[in-house]
Amino acid sequence: MRVANVFLLGVVVAVGVVGCSDKTNPRVATKLNQDAMLVGDLPANPLQGRVITSWIDKRNATMSTMFGNDVAVQNARTKAVVPYPVGAVLSVVTWGQQEDARWFGGNIPKGVKAVEFVTVTAPGAYSYERFEGLPLKKVASGEGGDPADRAGYLMSVRAAVMP
Repeated sequence: MRVANVFLLGVVVAVGVVGCSDKTNPRVATKLNQDAMLVGDLPANPLQGRVITSWIDKRNATMSTMFGNDVAVQNARTKAVVPYPVGAVLSVVTWGQQEDARWFGGNIPKGVKAVEFVTVTAPGAYSYERFEGLPLKKVASGEGGDPADRAGYLMSVRAAVMP
């Protein structure tokens, strides 16, 4: 019994020493995904907001993440289906997709396709801005309260349920 314990301890120590080698694995180089960076003249950095939800569009091979300020996140996470309050700011970043070289079957963001901002300015009214290109430039803007347009759709999206 004592010999078996000493043997097991030796195996654990040997595995630990081999596993803690200071050599890096050249096949798994870590790098920042430069393609996914937001470059351009945006009114704010959406990536500094809090995530509300995300979705994938397989038909267009894109992935989107909706961010919001504290007011928007609080509203999106309630169960009530009420309009966003004044001061809520939503932003949606849409990227292309590329295969993840480090995870079989996974996709990661590629180049930025669009960034959209919706700001609730008054009850039932909002401003909308859309940025595209490289660097990102404003291609559309407007104000309104029509729930059938793109901004109305974005304001109808609820937060993803997380355990």
